[in-house]
Amino acid sequence: LLKATRQSLNSRIRNFSTAINRRHLEDEGDWSYAGEWWHAEQSSCRTVFREISHCGNGVVSVLAHPSSQPGRLERELAEKWLQHKFRVTGCEWRTLHFNEYTRQSTVKVLVAHREEEPSSILLQQQPHCLAVPYVKSMISTGLATLSASSCDVFKNAVQGKQSINALCIGHGGGSIPLFLTMKIRGAIVHTVELDPTVIAASIKAMGFPAFSLISPSGDRVHPKPDPIDHLLWKGAHDRLLLFNSDAEKFILETSNVYDIILIDAYDGDDVFPHKLWRPDEPFMKALGN
Repeated sequence: LLKATRQSLNSRIRNFSTAINRRHLEDEGDWSYAGEWWHAEQSSCRTVFREISHCGNGVVSVLAHPSSQPGRLERELAEKWLQHKFRVTGCEWRTLHFNEYTRQSTVKVLVAHREEEPSSILLQQQPHCLAVPYVKSMISTGLATLSASSCDVFKNAVQGKQSINALCIGHGGGSIPLFLTMKIRGAIVHTVELDPTVIAASIKAMGFPAFSLISPSGDRVHPKPDPIDHLLWKGAHDRLLLFNSDAEKFILETSNVYDIILIDAYDGDDVFPHKLWRPDEPFMKALGN
C-alpha cells in the first residue's frame, strides 16, 4: 500500500511539473526567457533610443535584444493577421534604462515593415507579454482586489459590458496600462508620466500607441488615429490616455474617480519618490478623498 501511494504521489508530481513546463512555454514573458534581455551580451543588443532627460532621470535609453519567441509559424500567422500589408521581421525585447544601469521596463515588440517600403518600421508592443515578475504581481494583486470588492462590475468590464476607470502612475515602457486596456475591454486607462523623454522612448522605441498621448490642453495630440492603429489595437487605443504631468498635480486637479490605481514610479536613482507614499503628503491625502 505504501509503495502504491508513493507511485501515485510521484505520478501526480510529474503531471504537475509537466503542466508547469507547458505553461512556461506558452508564456512568452516567463522568467525562463529573461536571459535574452537581463544578462544579454553587449554584442547581441543595440541602442535604438538615447536622449537626455530634463526631469532628473539622466540618460534615457532603450536597448533592443533578440527574442527566441515567437517562431516562424507564429510570425506567418501575424502576417495574415496584419492582412498581408506588412512583412514581419520578428520580435525583439526592448529594455528601458536610466543612466545606463537602472533597468526601468522590459517589453516585447513585434517588428514589421511595409512590403513595398522596407525602411518603414512598424513596432507593436505585445500586451500579453509581461516580462518582469513584479509587474505580474502588481497587476494580479490589483485585479484580484478589484474583483473581490465588486465581482460583477469586474466581470462585466472584462467582457466590455461595463466601464471601469484605471489610473497608472509612472509609465515606463507602458506594459501595465497596455495590458489593462487590451485584456479588460471596458477599461478606460489613464497613465501619468512626469518625464516627456520617457514618453518619447515608449512611443518611438517600445511600440506604445502614439494616439494615446494627451496635450496640456486635454486634447489628443493626434486628433485622428493612424489607419494602422485600428488593425493593431482593435479599438483599445481609444480607451488609452497618456498624460505628461506631475502625479501630485494631476491627482489634486482631476475630478475623475478611479476604480483602481497602480503606482509604479521611480526616478533616475531607482528611488520611489517620498511624496508618493508618505501618508501626510498631499498626494496620498488626495487619494484618500
